[in-house]
Amino acid sequence: MTASRLGLAIAILTLVLDQASKLFLLFGYDLPANQPVTVARFLEFVVVWNRGISYGLFQQENDLGRWILIVLSLAASIWLTLWLWRTAHRFLAASLGLIVGGAVGNAIDRIAYGAVFDFVHVHAGSFSWYVFNVADAGIVAGVIGLLYDSLVLEGRRTRAASPSTDGTVTPP
Repeated sequence: MTASRLGLAIAILTLVLDQASKLFLLFGYDLPANQPVTVARFLEFVVVWNRGISYGLFQQENDLGRWILIVLSLAASIWLTLWLWRTAHRFLAASLGLIVGGAVGNAIDRIAYGAVFDFVHVHAGSFSWYVFNVADAGIVAGVIGLLYDSLVLEGRRTRAASPSTDGTVTPP
């Protein structure tokens, strides 16, 4: 499987898992009526409608702000998909796929509901981490992957493609 096909498959899988989990919890299980659901001592499912971006920043209470976020999400997804399609590196493509799938999943929420449906609440004692969803987890994992690729793997690829002491070039 080529890197671009792997990245596209991961984007689709992330999107499907995100939307399936949201549809099940909203309409199958009816989480709004049955919350909170304790999964473990540190984990519960709750309903949070996020009208902003990550960590609830830049909350948008009107339709103009909502549509600006939708357009920005979809534009970023298109740009990242083009990058994904052009890369020959599987790890980079997988990381981009996670981000694209997550961004499209959250954009679908904004279009359908006017806000992103977040439901995973991780906490420890009185410390409460933010509430997120599968799309958010994909985006965070993808960004970590991009950082790793940029800071570690790109350097290895560059060194591997550099001329050796005997004048030969090793392909990446």
